[in-house]
Amino acid sequence: MEGKTILVTGAARRLGSVIAREMHAAGANVMLHYGQASEAAAALVAELNGARPSSAACAQANLLDVDSLPGLVADTIARFGRLDALVNNASSFFPTPLGTIDLAAWDDLMGSNLKAPLFLTQAAAPHLLAVRGAVVNITDIHAERPLAGYPLYCAAKAGLLGLTRALAIELGPRVRVNAVAPGPILWPENEVFDRAARDEIVAHTLLQRAGCPQDVARAVRFLLVDATYVTGQVINVDGGRSAHL
Repeated sequence: MEGKTILVTGAARRLGSVIAREMHAAGANVMLHYGQASEAAAALVAELNGARPSSAACAQANLLDVDSLPGLVADTIARFGRLDALVNNASSFFPTPLGTIDLAAWDDLMGSNLKAPLFLTQAAAPHLLAVRGAVVNITDIHAERPLAGYPLYCAAKAGLLGLTRALAIELGPRVRVNAVAPGPILWPENEVFDRAARDEIVAHTLLQRAGCPQDVARAVRFLLVDATYVTGQVINVDGGRSAHL
């Protein structure tokens, strides 16, 4: 990945930051998108540039504002001169039991999980086509096996999974588009799953343990670096939970 540039959305914290570190360790320059976590983004940029000067930068954008997305791509090109890969990681997640769903929830969940990846990929496509680049979308195992109480989130992730396959057709043969679908990796910060719920989820995995963010980051790295004959596919990183949901 030396000399190549990757744009990762939602890269200041949690899973996005681990993906950024993994790709940086592989030799890539990284543009870290953030929404509100400016201090965390700046700290990560400083960390990465400390390891390899001028190899990381960050840019703020509201992913729900479609008009701002071409600017995010333009910032990446202006800073590094090229764009070789896009990781659509940023995501909202919260329950929406039927009867409570409103337009605000629709706009948030559909916007972050489906609309933003579509329009950001569209903005990035000319640059990715020029270098035979790649896209990885972070979906969810519940895109195919819905989670009770989260119909809107599951529908948004299902849309992203379908979009992954559709974009693989639209952008092939020059650009590969794949997805990684995590299972129990990082618990939500809003503590919507109590200890009993977490234990039940983990018990339902074949490996009988939760995963770690590095498991997802390594799958992303595989798809971007090694899987040169893979496109339109999804890798479930879930300890086998989806095998018998």
